[in-house]
Amino acid sequence: MADPARNVSGRLSSLSAQSGMLETGAQVPAGTTSLTLPVALRQVQTGGRELLSAQEEYILSAIGLLRERHLWGPRFFNDTRAQITGSGDDGDFSHAASIVNTLRATQRLPAGGEVEASWVWDATEQLRETAGGRYEQSSRLALSGRLPLLRGAGDVAREDLIQAERNLVYAAREFERFRRENLVLTAQEYFALVRTRSQILNQDIQLANLRENATRTRALVSAGRLEAFETGIADSEVLSAENSRANLRERYLLQLERFKIRLGLSPDQLVAVVDGEILLPEPNIGLEEATALALEFRLDFQNERDQVDDQRRAVVNARNNLLPNLDLLGRVGVRTDPSERVGGLTLSPDDLDYEAGVTLSLPLDREQERLAWRAEIIRLRRAERDLERSRDEIMVEVRSALRRVELSRFQLQLAEEQVKINERRREGQLLQRDLITTQVLLDTEAAVLNARDNRDAAVAELRTAVLNYLLASGQLRVSRDGTFLAPGGMDAMGVN
Repeated sequence: MADPARNVSGRLSSLSAQSGMLETGAQVPAGTTSLTLPVALRQVQTGGRELLSAQEEYILSAIGLLRERHLWGPRFFNDTRAQITGSGDDGDFSHAASIVNTLRATQRLPAGGEVEASWVWDATEQLRETAGGRYEQSSRLALSGRLPLLRGAGDVAREDLIQAERNLVYAAREFERFRRENLVLTAQEYFALVRTRSQILNQDIQLANLRENATRTRALVSAGRLEAFETGIADSEVLSAENSRANLRERYLLQLERFKIRLGLSPDQLVAVVDGEILLPEPNIGLEEATALALEFRLDFQNERDQVDDQRRAVVNARNNLLPNLDLLGRVGVRTDPSERVGGLTLSPDDLDYEAGVTLSLPLDREQERLAWRAEIIRLRRAERDLERSRDEIMVEVRSALRRVELSRFQLQLAEEQVKINERRREGQLLQRDLITTQVLLDTEAAVLNARDNRDAAVAELRTAVLNYLLASGQLRVSRDGTFLAPGGMDAMGVN
């Protein structure tokens, strides 16, 4: 059982201070980072683990394109083969040692096929068991190529390169979209932190008022102007307020430590959340215009739209696989003089040889290719339906986001008015304290606290609604350092 003499309140304060909870008016310890919204956004840009992982995915897509482009440039190979062979004739054995070095360069053609240039150097030494050896050396320069005329010809030959280039564009859009979403989530968590801290400050004000009320109630009871049970009511509300304050502080500390993890900071890092002036201009636009902007600027919708084009290209490529193979082949070569034992590098044009031909392969069995073509057609139809659904969902999303901004503004106006009404109600009751029961005063204090909390919640909701609208409509712009930029037609988005 817990020691009843234990200083629980003091220990809670100590643990809260170690976690970064500063008392109102307390001096900020050395090494504490003042965490404003711009600082948080810059920090998540450089240290946020999720953002760094997304950035690496984008880089991997770029590496994939570089690898594919390398395959379409000239590629050089050098092969060296050394071997020895032997044969016998009635006990008379002869041996041959040879070294063949082949240097070749290949180049893929944009319309399909490839060409290859090679230089072959062949050194051979003939040996007999009973006689001396004979050394021969020759070299050969050759150029060969293959060009498809039907199947595999045209843009289908560059499909891997085309898709890799488009994948990089998709990855860039996905990364930018993720970066915007991540910054909006960071801002929302920051607003939640500010809201919870405001709740704590409101609770502090209420607690001070309740303690003052309890003191005043005890004085009135001592004077015989109130019944004794009124003291118990007042003291009970003080204890309840202290409990609520402790719960709010614990919620704030948990939010703060999770926020540090989002920013890539150590949970031990001391930070002080500063609620600077945040100017998020509210949109003044109609539903139709907002929808048009979303369909034009949403990066994820641009990806889906372009991926439908990819699927159309896949249908064309699958149709190409149904064609017969008709390839044009050619080769030309020139070697050193065969009559010379050591040819060196002097080529003999008189000994040039060449060949050219056409290969036709009729598609007697193309069932697999035909089924693949049908499958690509089905995938295209499905992609087109998915695009239509995404368009409709975006329209609904951006319209809802725009209405949410207006609703949040309306709720904030109501909340501010409620604060004024309840504060005037409280002031009027305090002027007539002798005529008002303790319970009525406590109910008013609770109403004032609730109104202030609702107002702070409405402020956070309005800020979040504006950011969500800009994200939903594709108009959110963020600089490289994490600063929000105002879209066209809206005032500057200032955050101090």
